[in-house]
Amino acid sequence: MKITYNSPVILSFSLACAGILLTSIYIKDLSPYLSLHGRFDWGSVGDYLNLFTYPFMHATSSIPGQSDFGHFMGNFTIILLIGPVVEEKYGAKRLIMMMAITAVATGLISVIFTNNIILGSSGLAFMMIILGSFTNYSKGDLPLTFIIICVFFLGNEIIGSFQKDNISQFGHIAGGIIGAVFGFRYSR
Repeated sequence: MKITYNSPVILSFSLACAGILLTSIYIKDLSPYLSLHGRFDWGSVGDYLNLFTYPFMHATSSIPGQSDFGHFMGNFTIILLIGPVVEEKYGAKRLIMMMAITAVATGLISVIFTNNIILGSSGLAFMMIILGSFTNYSKGDLPLTFIIICVFFLGNEIIGSFQKDNISQFGHIAGGIIGAVFGFRYSR
């Protein structure tokens, strides 16, 4: 038995995010360079680049000397469970394209409607949750798993959007909606 790099896109993305998180905790905080800041500067090339980089950055503890892996672990528990199935079904190139579109779209939605700092791959995780419900989709059918996931996950985010917290429910909802669009578009 040998260990295989069975899901190159998902594993590479996960390892890159883990490396960035560890660097931010133990060496230098990279969030000022990789996250989307509260106000988007439409004339800044850096802000446009951050539309692609913010999913790589995850929250670290605000207490010096302490780390918080909760944000990272929450996202990557989902991404590592569902991502390989999604990558196998849709292919590596298509998954990269879907991740990039989802990151940019959820980032733009967040900066247009909120002034919050945006970081993390929660929108991508929600996209994959929805895409995972399309694994055995047939044209003309509406998967019951898709309906249940929408009710539970997206319903929870809609309810949560009325609370004051540092969670980007808009990003989660947008990621789920974009995942549904991709699911209906690319599933066979």
